[in-house]
Amino acid sequence: MSEILSYLLEGLQILLLLSAAPVFTGWVRTVRCWAQGRTTAGIFQPYRDLMKLFHKDIVLAENASWIFRFTPYLVFGAAVLAGAIIPILSVDLPLSTTADVIALVALFAMSRFFTALAGMDIGTAFGGMGSSREMTIASLAEPAMLMAVFTVSLASKSTSLSQMVQVIGHGQLILRPSLAFALLAFVLITLAETGRVPVDNPVTHLELTMIHEGMVLEYSGRHLALIEWAGMMKLFLFAVLGIASFFPWGIAEAGNLIALPLALLLLIAKLALAGAGLVLIETGLAKMRLFRVPEFLGSAFLFATLGMLSYFMLE
Repeated sequence: MSEILSYLLEGLQILLLLSAAPVFTGWVRTVRCWAQGRTTAGIFQPYRDLMKLFHKDIVLAENASWIFRFTPYLVFGAAVLAGAIIPILSVDLPLSTTADVIALVALFAMSRFFTALAGMDIGTAFGGMGSSREMTIASLAEPAMLMAVFTVSLASKSTSLSQMVQVIGHGQLILRPSLAFALLAFVLITLAETGRVPVDNPVTHLELTMIHEGMVLEYSGRHLALIEWAGMMKLFLFAVLGIASFFPWGIAEAGNLIALPLALLLLIAKLALAGAGLVLIETGLAKMRLFRVPEFLGSAFLFATLGMLSYFMLE
């Protein structure tokens, strides 16, 4: 019976990811419009955008290979699989016992790799430029991401996300300087991995500034809808990954079904605060030049390293 409940929770969490990711993106856009004094389209506008794209026809270049056609489905599937690993509502997840946070980083890296290949597959100048910039950022962001994750795993003695939530959220409350450094590094990495200001601007199509948009510029129809939906899920996943790693209080323990409604309410409150904090960062900073991004991500790697060193020195 417990295994059946675990699989039901897994399915519920995936359904929550698919339905809540566009709403979270709409919330971020709405708060940004409020902060800039502009009229907002509402938090459900991403749903309408996705429906419009799904109803449009696909336009493919004559030289498009199987990589270009396959990438949207792979990116979407990797995002869904990543959502099945991260404890969002409960730690009682079947996949969380077989995959840890290192596998999660590998899923994000695989999606980025195929997206970069698809950007170069058509042979346009914008696609190659965006792919080159994306891989440059990835080579700096992924080591910093792993260092930040390893710092958190030292405190929980495991790289399993469920074990991290269990130790930090349901164990003895201890103020750890190492987690503060890791949290700061994680925020910087999130801005880079999700293509937000100051590293990238998700709403621009200027050839001198776009990074992620340059790789997916040739997609249309349901292919573009899947990539856009996967991008929304990636922003949502990084938000819930930060919550599970640094603010796991409220996530239900294994077998505790009564705590699920409270976990859902706390998740909504945490996501609302995370979206507002993201908007404050984006509106308070300007888009930096591309050649300054290595310094930005180097700072993230430095903070993660300081967190790991402070764990061994102070704890």
